[in-house]
Amino acid sequence: MSKFSQFNFGGKKALVRVDFNVPLNDAFQVTDDNRMRAALPTIKKILDDGGSVILMSHLGRPKEGPTNKFSLSHIVAHLQSLIGTDNRVIFANDCIGETATNASNALEAGQVLLLENLRFYKEEEKGDAVFAEKLSRLGDIYVNDAFGTAHRAHASTAVIADYFDVDKKMFGLLMESEVASAEKVLLQSEKPFTAIIGGAKVSDKILIIENLLERATDIIIGGGMAYTFWKAQGKMIGNSLCEDDRMPLALEILEKAKAKGVNIHLPVDSTIANKFAADADTRNCESYEIPDGWMGLDIGTKASDDFREVILKSKTILWNGPMGVFEMEKFQAGTKAIADAVADATKLGAFSLVGGGDSVAAVNQFGYNDQVSYVSTGGGAMLEFFEGKELPGIAAINK
Repeated sequence: MSKFSQFNFGGKKALVRVDFNVPLNDAFQVTDDNRMRAALPTIKKILDDGGSVILMSHLGRPKEGPTNKFSLSHIVAHLQSLIGTDNRVIFANDCIGETATNASNALEAGQVLLLENLRFYKEEEKGDAVFAEKLSRLGDIYVNDAFGTAHRAHASTAVIADYFDVDKKMFGLLMESEVASAEKVLLQSEKPFTAIIGGAKVSDKILIIENLLERATDIIIGGGMAYTFWKAQGKMIGNSLCEDDRMPLALEILEKAKAKGVNIHLPVDSTIANKFAADADTRNCESYEIPDGWMGLDIGTKASDDFREVILKSKTILWNGPMGVFEMEKFQAGTKAIADAVADATKLGAFSLVGGGDSVAAVNQFGYNDQVSYVSTGGGAMLEFFEGKELPGIAAINK
């Protein structure tokens, strides 16, 4: 059993760092509550034990102190509906000072207190120790359940842990499952291990690819970044996205992979378009023979079939990044085909981890989120974990 599961929160005030950085529409309604739902098991366990919960989070990137647009007050009603009427949600319109202290002192067992946006203070992102110490006074136990911000050395995600004894700081259930799933892929992967890396730029994914060359048996490269690899080999990619300055690096990756016996799979064909638009003319074409004036905006049918074959043989799968511009209907077939293949491989017994904003959005959009082993809530954090970096939010609890 985990440290969190064994701990009895009865009569304790748990100060929980969550990632409630959720999208809001113009009427300030929550449009995607996945991150809020993901924190519920941690919140419920503390309340069921007879404890109380003090939630702290950031929302957006406020530039100049408190503004209504970035106030966490907008999510209180939604949070109350998720937690249920048995447990009252109270809002404090500050996260430190008299307001927060009084609200914390008045908090009763079974109640939830949501603090105002941490980033209304510049000290949060600076990792300011004085600010972290003020936050720490609000609770008896510190629980970090915000994997999405674990790669930030901010006051509430890392520095605050210094003000709690080792037996009074821990990961929440979400953070535990995120770390366990990521470690299962990176450190205990069953072979064949296939990494599916997509997205627009090689520069965004270079570190993760280099780290995976040490562990994966197969690396599938899709999305805009694939064309840099094709052009580096002297192929015609038309007007497709290409980072010319990264072409030597692409060749280096191909050489390293060959030396290590890692199979790199590039899309042999693409859905190409005469412009970057939903109403563009499209056709299928070899990825390395794209005519001028045309651009690859999705992997083609043969590439989808090739990639599916590789994925179905896998025992471990990591998927980070889409295969095309899946936001436009004409260019979503490739990403959908990958989601389908990952779901089928999971049914056959593979462990599949999907992470990174666009990949997560895709599996949710196409209805595959419950057909893969784990969907990560942390985009940047997961990327840095797979790049082999130590995440401050994890290190702070472990030390």
